Order: sequence, then structure tokens, then C-alpha cells
Amino acid sequence: MQTDAVRRAWREGLSVVVATSAYGLSFGALSIASGLDLWQTMVLSLVMFSGGSQFAFIGVVAAGGGIAGVASAAMLGLRNALYGMSMRRVVQPRGALLPVAAHVTIDESTAVALAQDEPRAQRTGFWVTGVGIWLGWNFATLAGALLGDLLGDPRQWGLDAAAAAAFVGLLWPRLKARQAVAVAAASAALAAALLPVLPAGMPVIVAAVVGVVVGLTNWLGPRHESALPDPGARGSGKGQHS
Repeated sequence: MQTDAVRRAWREGLSVVVATSAYGLSFGALSIASGLDLWQTMVLSLVMFSGGSQFAFIGVVAAGGGIAGVASAAMLGLRNALYGMSMRRVVQPRGALLPVAAHVTIDESTAVALAQDEPRAQRTGFWVTGVGIWLGWNFATLAGALLGDLLGDPRQWGLDAAAAAAFVGLLWPRLKARQAVAVAAASAALAAALLPVLPAGMPVIVAAVVGVVVGLTNWLGPRHESALPDPGARGSGKGQHS
């Protein structure tokens, strides 16, 4: 029987799936416009499955660069490795599910999972969002690649803003403590400031490292914040951290 927390995880996960998957239309159309064919576009989307990395790759390819595109995409993809260290403890995948969980560990699945208050709801949010976006993103990519010229300039639709808005909507309720607000603001400002001077992907990584360091040291936060139990442990009677 599903609890209220699990039902909420389903609702939040599906809302993010819809917003993020629609953005795949833009990727499919832009990928074809950058010079990739249909099969290259689909393999890139199915296997890489990291929106920011994919857009960085086709952007550099369109500009005539090859190695730079791979490097930019790889740097952006590094953040998923950081997510994986936390999500493995939350999701606890085993056997054949381990590589599947690794593949769908992305910004959105991590955010939805960590926004939940119960372990079961966290796992539900992760799988619903991760698998749902993988399916929706690839169907949307195929549609965007096939329709191409009929869609016009996909960058004018604002689909990127819709995906970002859904992501921020998930994180906003968690920005209550002084440290969380300070880290979010500082990381955003730092990433924006570094955009003109660093290669694609690096500003995000630098900002993420700053956030991790501040979180681990509990800098800017009162001592009792570092002792708060992990949200995923609520209702389980355990103080384990994810």
C-alpha cells in the first residue's frame, strides 16, 4: 500500500519527467542542425544521457571542434559521479539494477530522491524520475530529430527554462537553513562569474566543489545543523546519512 510520502514522490517525479523530457525536442533538433545524423543523435542520447553534456558536445561539434567537445561533455558529466556516491546509499541497488541505477543518476533523479522524507519515497522518486526521463528524453529526442525544420528554432520555446524551473521548484523548500541559502547563492554567483573564463562544464564543477566543501565543514551553519539527521532517515528510527 502506498503511503502519502510515496504518492508525493510519484507526483513530483512525473512532473519533472514531463518538464525535462520536453527539452529533448530541442536537443534532437539542434543535434541534427549541428551536423549529426539521426543514428548519431539517438546513440548519443541513449548512451550519454546527460542533457548538459549532450548540449555541450553538439555545441562544440557545430563549431568544428572534436576533442574539445568530448572534454567539455566529460567535465559536465563528472557531477554525476558525485551524485552517485550519495545515491548508492539511498537507492541501494544490487545485481543487474546497479548499472541501471548508475545510468539514470542525473540531476533530476537525485533532486527528487533527496527531496523526499522517507527511504521508500526516496527510492520511488529516484526510479520514477530517472527511468521516466530516460524514456521521455529519448522519445522527445527522436521526435525533435525527425521533425527538425518543422519545429523552427527550438531555443525560442523556452523548454530549457521549464526544466530548470521544475528543478528549482524541488530544491526551493529545502532552502530554509542559513547555510543552505548561502551555499546556493554563492555557488550560483560563482558559476555565473566563471562562465566567461573557463571551458564549458568547469564553472558547474567548481561551484559544486565549493558546495561540497561548505557542507562537509558546516561553514556558515550553527553547530546543531551538522548534527541534524538525514531527511531520508525520518520515520525509520535510524540516523544514517546519505
